[in-house]
Amino acid sequence: MKRAVGLAMLAWVGLSAAAPHDLAQPLSMDLVGLRSTKGQVLVCVTRAADHFPDCSADPDKRHFTVAAKGGATPLGMLAPGDYAIAIIHDENANGRLDTFAGIPREGVGFSRNPVLRFGAPSFSSARFSVSGAPVEQDIKLKYFL
Repeated sequence: MKRAVGLAMLAWVGLSAAAPHDLAQPLSMDLVGLRSTKGQVLVCVTRAADHFPDCSADPDKRHFTVAAKGGATPLGMLAPGDYAIAIIHDENANGRLDTFAGIPREGVGFSRNPVLRFGAPSFSSARFSVSGAPVEQDIKLKYFL
């Protein structure tokens, strides 16, 4: 009887243990509110607040170009830490965000979907953590024009 209780406790502890927090985890995103499937989506993932939202000068950035479609899109494995994602729906596929009088003509979105007022959100408002489990960010696109 004691042995059965001991085995049951071991099984329960094994099932309740989380994944190790020091292992890389998969990151994926799901785009919500994409107004068309034209062009491409430019994705920038960074850990550096001073390189957000334009992480082109960040030596450790992850930059992707993916098809403009809904559904979960895998973005690879990330080491544990804090990150932020900035995306552009580059509808004309010219590789940059087009603006008119400083207002984006194409869709933009950020991890954790912070409220957009004047300009891009801060890194801290878009920050999410990677630690011990796969991460999926549902990113709502915002179109101003």
